[in-house]
Amino acid sequence: MVNGERISPTDTTWLRMDRPTNPMVITGVLVLEGPIDFERLAATIASRLLNFARLRQRVEEGLTGFWWVSDDNLSVSRHIKRTRLPGRGGHAELECFVADLASQSFDPAHPLWQCHVVEDYDGGAAVVARVHHAVADGLALIALMLSLTDPVPEVATQDRTDVPCAIDVGVNTQGQGFLTPLTSLVGEGLGILDKVGREVLARGTDPQKALKDSLNIAGELAYLLLMPEDSPSIFRGKPRGEKRVAWTDPLELAEIKAISRALGCRVNDMLLCAVAGALRSYLLGKGEQTDGVELRTFVPVNLRTEEESGDLGNIFGIVAVELPVGVENPLSRLYELHRRMEALKQSYEPAVTLGLIMALGYAPHQLQDQIFHFLSSKATAVMTNVPGPQHPRYLAGSRVKQVMFWVPQSYDIAMGISILSFDGKVQFGIMTDAAIVLDPGEIIDKIGPEFEQLLYFVLMAPWGESNDLETDLFTREGREP
Repeated sequence: MVNGERISPTDTTWLRMDRPTNPMVITGVLVLEGPIDFERLAATIASRLLNFARLRQRVEEGLTGFWWVSDDNLSVSRHIKRTRLPGRGGHAELECFVADLASQSFDPAHPLWQCHVVEDYDGGAAVVARVHHAVADGLALIALMLSLTDPVPEVATQDRTDVPCAIDVGVNTQGQGFLTPLTSLVGEGLGILDKVGREVLARGTDPQKALKDSLNIAGELAYLLLMPEDSPSIFRGKPRGEKRVAWTDPLELAEIKAISRALGCRVNDMLLCAVAGALRSYLLGKGEQTDGVELRTFVPVNLRTEEESGDLGNIFGIVAVELPVGVENPLSRLYELHRRMEALKQSYEPAVTLGLIMALGYAPHQLQDQIFHFLSSKATAVMTNVPGPQHPRYLAGSRVKQVMFWVPQSYDIAMGISILSFDGKVQFGIMTDAAIVLDPGEIIDKIGPEFEQLLYFVLMAPWGESNDLETDLFTREGREP
């Protein structure tokens, strides 16, 4: 009998998804302004991270599943390391360092996390944190990283101040063989396991309606399993495990909000439009055809309740978002994304996918592999959008000037896209497998120009009597809005 805490079905699912080519490791970066007191920085990181019980535990497999077990030989020096970058030690070197770490799996004999303090980076320092997906999802990792920080510079190392929460609240018949047994399995996870069922269905949708209308749940599950194939592109292929990362300079959130208000859409629509445009531009630059191309991304949706806002673990659903990469006109692309995102707000998909993840944690490992391998074949990327605190934060007295993170990809998905807002800025990051996209910086460099195009429409496009740029656009193109 293992002396520990049983790992939840949801976390078990992510634990079993580790692959040499796609380790289930979430990576985050905090860039700090100088000057840096490194002794104070290391002491702050150690004292605050080790307050989380999960970070003092390792994984042990027993006859009836996996368990969290206290690591009585935990060595802080194994998990918190100081390092310097080679050469000039600049942005490119930090990207290479982060990519190398993102390619590495954890040793299960020890707690599944690491924190690297990079000295003398950009006049200050960088902190690179890595956590296994079984310990925390991407939303929880950002909250974990920001729990190291304070709202003012002068706070004692051991003091726990407010812990900021970065978490705001043609049919393909290949899948038909999975549908009947999987519907039964999810039914077990959502129905027979009454507590789990009520918990899942209460997230993101009205629980009474969900329980009465099981057809909606079955319909969402059928959609996931019978999704048409994603558009073929050079972003698809077999990953080999060597990662590459890149991230933008911070963009002003106030400017993005102003443009979105002028265009009558949401900030999230703008962000997705910029990503779709950058992917389109990259494909065109490689001589690829883009007409009619739709690239599907799996987007995590936070399903934590207010009481769970500070919890580690995995409490999220997933929606499939098709990026209209084939749409050339930036405004047409923006409004198409706006329509799609509005439609997704009524979806049961996040709650159903959380139930699926829970249910597969009970299922045999082989069945889980079959289902997730099948689903990953339907998407090109994983994309995460996390809103962080919009005010300054300080780590060991040094101001945090940048925050970035990347979630892992699964099975044969070779691209991860991250969007994070913090302290009035927005950052985009991309992680790719080097066998598929050797230099993700070529994509990142196209993000800024996409916003400039939309700003150009706001400043230069003629407005008609409607005072509605979308209506004017469609009118000029001879179409109905």
